[in-house]
Amino acid sequence: MLAVTARSSTYPASELEQACSLAADLGAEHLVIDSEELDIEGFSNNPPDRCYYCKHELFGKLAEIARARNYRFVIDGSNLDDDSDYRPGGRAAAELGVKSPLREAGFTKEMIREFSRSMGLATADKPAYACLASRFPYHHKIDARRLKMVGAAEEFLKKEGLSGFRVRCHDNLARLEVREDDRGYFSQGANRDKVAAYFKSIGFHYVVLDLEAYRSGRMNEELDLS
Repeated sequence: MLAVTARSSTYPASELEQACSLAADLGAEHLVIDSEELDIEGFSNNPPDRCYYCKHELFGKLAEIARARNYRFVIDGSNLDDDSDYRPGGRAAAELGVKSPLREAGFTKEMIREFSRSMGLATADKPAYACLASRFPYHHKIDARRLKMVGAAEEFLKKEGLSGFRVRCHDNLARLEVREDDRGYFSQGANRDKVAAYFKSIGFHYVVLDLEAYRSGRMNEELDLS
């Protein structure tokens, strides 16, 4: 087995560090490659099938590595719950013959967490995470500067002890989605002031707290998938 992690501007450095740490804990051979989505034609325009472009690029690179090293399969971590959301990246996986053993075995996210706990994996309770490009409304252009702003904003909230949140980027406005049990943090004026000051220091002009709680796939709700 060869573990491969793609490094790009759409993921913060902390995610790469965790991937390297997990591979080391597992004793797996680990290869870090570069895959810069902003260089892919059409990606930065942020169409609804943006993930297709990203995954096609990534899986193509993985397939080349597999052929060069005589590995039979490229596999990803998709699971059964992914079928309930809009996942255009799955089309790229199908086109390039990528296998999804967790999905094929009928594993849900909760089952994966349960087995991970039984195996003592450090990632068992890791909050779900999607690339930073998912913080932008569809058809709003994605650029390196705003990706860096969103990444820094989310790292700040993580250090403040919050988990399960998203910083959505609407041009120069940051819209915070947080879990219900993390909303108490913002009931303190000092915390609100601290967050607003930091967000403005990294480039946002306005900072707002969404009245609805965070839920995965929120940006997909504006799509007509019928």
